[in-house]
Amino acid sequence: MGMEGVASGTPYMVGSKLLQGWLSANNIPLPLIGLLPLAELPYTLKLFWAPLLDRWPIPWPDRRRGWIVLTQLLLVLVIGAMALLQPSTNPKALVGIGLFALALAIASATQDIVIDAYRTDLLSEEERGAGAASASLGYRAAGLFISSGGFLLAGTYGWPAAFAAAAGIILLIIPITIKAPTIIPLSKPITSLRQAILGPTKEFLTRTGNSKAPILLMLVLFYRWPDGLLNAMAIPFLSLSGFSEATIGLVQGAWGIGATMIGTVIGGILFSHLSMNRSLWIFSIVGVAGNLSYGALAQFQGGLPALMFAAALENIGGGMVGAAFVALLMSLCNPKFSATQYALLSGIYALSRSLLSAPAGLLADRIGWPEFFLLSAAASMPAFILLAYVAPWHEKEARGAFDPEKDLI
Repeated sequence: MGMEGVASGTPYMVGSKLLQGWLSANNIPLPLIGLLPLAELPYTLKLFWAPLLDRWPIPWPDRRRGWIVLTQLLLVLVIGAMALLQPSTNPKALVGIGLFALALAIASATQDIVIDAYRTDLLSEEERGAGAASASLGYRAAGLFISSGGFLLAGTYGWPAAFAAAAGIILLIIPITIKAPTIIPLSKPITSLRQAILGPTKEFLTRTGNSKAPILLMLVLFYRWPDGLLNAMAIPFLSLSGFSEATIGLVQGAWGIGATMIGTVIGGILFSHLSMNRSLWIFSIVGVAGNLSYGALAQFQGGLPALMFAAALENIGGGMVGAAFVALLMSLCNPKFSATQYALLSGIYALSRSLLSAPAGLLADRIGWPEFFLLSAAASMPAFILLAYVAPWHEKEARGAFDPEKDLI
């Protein structure tokens, strides 16, 4: 799971951080570089082709790893080819780079769909916390290598070496994918595209009931809302508070990533002892403490030690929340439709990072930083109310979670 997390994080970081640095170093105009996020739309739209991966599995090594191996081979070819490109202000050259960036995002988003499905299908209830933590650690490690090691390679040996190294990472993971554990074959495989498209919704509604389904989806939407609000305004707050760019880079970079990895490990270990529901409650409380620590930093205008503490608490809590949240999404998926259902659930979560967090700047400007961070902590209340209904403290699993012994489809 950890190495598949590396395979998932590497192309995303190549398409964002590494590609931006490469174009900036070659004096490509900023307005054109600013268009790069448009190439990341496949990460948002992936739920629309996820049913195809459920309907037409590649049987070797198994129905999930077949697609993973194929997408990883495509990623090696695309990233390797990017090492041969030459940035230029020539419109044709820029269009070519844009198409490569789009191809990279499509292959990467498709790989994410199947890795999420493979993790969901493979791991037992007791393994989900550790599996989610391992995947997150791998993803963060890839981010650290590409954002730090990639730029060091580019500075020493040139940008082609950085892209070639990124392609090499994924190439080395392919044998691990092939040797990874095999998932149990489906007793009732999907036999039509109609079933692949409509089946996930029908199964989810049948399993959860029309009353629980909206509440579960609302929990997915709201559970990480405080995290989204804080992430949207953390850097502007630090910048306007007088912290230098170097300090912000340190806190948001190595310090923050390290704390997130620690929180992820802690979350994975505690999850196996606490059960799903108690982890969702406790980890969310730790996450809210990170929001409140930024509020205290804003209220009392603390210096660097206070900032380091607040950032550590924020990222440790974020790592723990992320581990429990991924485990929750896995528990809500039927292995028969896990590619489509997980893509849909993660797409709903993405709305909390974009749509629900969009007013963050306006709120901070209107009410001030201490009050904003207090309000971002209060944004956890909808999730706690929903948890009381669908994930009570005294129960082990969320109500509506998939139970193979009660599979109705």
